[in-house]
Amino acid sequence: MSTVATATEKKAHMSADEKIERKPQRARVDDKFKIFCGTANEALTDEVCHFLGLTRGQAHLTRFADGECYVQIQENVRGADVFVMQPTCRPVDEHLMELLLMIDALKRASARRITAVIPYYGYARQDRKDKPRVPISSKLVADLLTTAGADRALIVDLHAPQLQGFFNIPVDHLFGSPVLVSYFKGLNLPDLTVVSPDAGGVERARFFAKKMDAALAIVDKRRVEMNVAEVMHVIGEVRDRNCLIIDDLIDTAGTLVKTASALIENGAKAVYACCSHPVFSPPAIENISKSAITQVVVTNTIPLTEEAKREPKIKVLTIAGLIGRAIQSIHEETSVSKLFL
Repeated sequence: MSTVATATEKKAHMSADEKIERKPQRARVDDKFKIFCGTANEALTDEVCHFLGLTRGQAHLTRFADGECYVQIQENVRGADVFVMQPTCRPVDEHLMELLLMIDALKRASARRITAVIPYYGYARQDRKDKPRVPISSKLVADLLTTAGADRALIVDLHAPQLQGFFNIPVDHLFGSPVLVSYFKGLNLPDLTVVSPDAGGVERARFFAKKMDAALAIVDKRRVEMNVAEVMHVIGEVRDRNCLIIDDLIDTAGTLVKTASALIENGAKAVYACCSHPVFSPPAIENISKSAITQVVVTNTIPLTEEAKREPKIKVLTIAGLIGRAIQSIHEETSVSKLFL
């Protein structure tokens, strides 16, 4: 009577040659799920990796004496689903070049899919020909990312949502609103009015006002030159109310401060402000410090300067959980839009 050998017995009687010829075990899913980053915001990447229970991918980035960037991926990425995190913040061109070179290196290393995770998309405000003989820089950057080898992009709060149309690859557009709404709901501000600092931000402010069950107001402004804005008048009821100015980014804070002054002049009780991207070009911190604004709440899509960290009016919220959930959804091929429902 024949007997069937157990797996343990087979393994014990297996020759050395047979052991060598065995096919390797199938890799775990996590072995093919990797997150890398450039030098722009390593702290945010580490937060996202901690949220997902991953270790940040190893890459070597340095610069030659002449300023050229050098990139080397220091682990196997063949067949992997790779995410490269890099906001293209100041210095914009250096960080953009790092991102492009990392994508190219990963493509040449046979990564299965490369997703460019861009918490802050630089050049987003240069999205049209508003004068003769000028480039459409945001379109060019989108083309560069595609040419470098990105298969898709994950971007937080584009300056204008229609910029997604500049890409010839899938774009997942995240909003920082859930993080900001949660914080301001916790403050329980009475008599709240959400304020858009210009006509272009009305849709963003309307969404925020709906989530907060608050009134809506708009500040009409006239921009007289680059980075300088003149506030004209307030449309909506702000007298004896707490006002919350919402925008996608704060650059020099000139518009923000003048908007806050206009609200105070129209009888606002207190003025708060929030945005996703703390660009904070000088003299932003000085402007905020001297303004009538009670608090400016931002996310960590861009790392703060030391000066900004010392300013007591500035509060930073992490967006790592939101980005982490979006990355996980992309990796698992599930819906990203569910994060905002």
